[in-house]
Amino acid sequence: MFDEIEFERIKRLPKYVFAVINEIKLKMRQAGEDVIDFSMGNPDGATPDFIVDKLCEAARKPKNHGYSASKGIYKLRVAIADTYNRKYGIELDPESQVCVSMGSKEGYAHLVQAITNPGDTAIVAEPTYPIHYYAFILAGANVSTFGLKWNEDYELLEEEYFKSLEEALHNTMPKPKFVVTNFPHNPTTIVVYKSFYERLVALAKKERFYIINDIAYADLSFNGYVAPSIFEVEGALDVAVEGYTLSKSYNMAGWRVGCMVGNTKLIGALQKIKSWLDYGIYTPMQVAATVALNGNQECVQEIARKYQNRMEVLIESFGAAGWKMKMPRASMFIWAEIPECVRHLGSMEFSTRLLQEAKIAVSPGIGFGNHGDNYVRIALIENENRIRQAARNLKKFLRQFQD
Repeated sequence: MFDEIEFERIKRLPKYVFAVINEIKLKMRQAGEDVIDFSMGNPDGATPDFIVDKLCEAARKPKNHGYSASKGIYKLRVAIADTYNRKYGIELDPESQVCVSMGSKEGYAHLVQAITNPGDTAIVAEPTYPIHYYAFILAGANVSTFGLKWNEDYELLEEEYFKSLEEALHNTMPKPKFVVTNFPHNPTTIVVYKSFYERLVALAKKERFYIINDIAYADLSFNGYVAPSIFEVEGALDVAVEGYTLSKSYNMAGWRVGCMVGNTKLIGALQKIKSWLDYGIYTPMQVAATVALNGNQECVQEIARKYQNRMEVLIESFGAAGWKMKMPRASMFIWAEIPECVRHLGSMEFSTRLLQEAKIAVSPGIGFGNHGDNYVRIALIENENRIRQAARNLKKFLRQFQD
């Protein structure tokens, strides 16, 4: 009898593509194989000492051992607002325009749950980080998509983007209520400039939709590029919210500390739903996150330089092995087109064989949507020596397709 009961929302979720790679990777490691892992955006570096020290200090205080605040402790919300003021010249109210979240992923997913009605429509450009799409599916909504396009410098082709966006707005029923953006982009590393947000905010006011913007990789920018916030645009607070996380900027991925900021109505909805669902992050972790944001930011610059160095080594060594790719402007990833000699395999088979035969794990582009199938995402979570070893393995792997 119980076998007949269906869970409709879960049925709308496909099998997580990356789980296939993870299962193979686990079996290989259990068998003693040395896998060089570029598959997940999980920083390999330590959290800076001054942040860890503050965590330990705060954890020793019994007053911090009880329930915390679901929307974040006040001092952390103030630190987030101060960070936006320092970096972008924006004033945010820590009470009504800031909500701490358990990483930006949780904040995004619960925001979508709070503001979406069954049958609503959102627009999400592909390729995309999967939760950007499937949070709406889990909320009982529909998603309209179109393909992102970029130039050889990984800059968004704005004219193509807005042409596709306006077509989706006018041709989708019911009319979309939300547009999701994510720059620097995961997985493609595409970057935008303030002019993009100026056009987007103006369009949102004209067509009456909300913007949900994700800037998880904003601090990891290179070669003179500085990632903007949507709130640098006048009037953006009327129509937008933005997600940020300490995961990558401070090597704090496992700490799960992030935030959503912006439009008072949307942030209020997130604060309300979180008040029903959780009691917030462990207080000592929030205290340490406050110190991270308020402290010396040289550690963030050092982390960005580390990823840039790894990018340069990987692009040079993989290029010599027969896999040419371009240098991104930001993020901790390389969005690499599959070498021509193996492109016929598609991203899933290519990634599987690369793992099994060359012991190199990457994320297949198909996992980020159909527009990603000619690509894989490479996360720069291995050091320079391991990258060079991977290049040697890659050269042997590609040789069989070149002869």
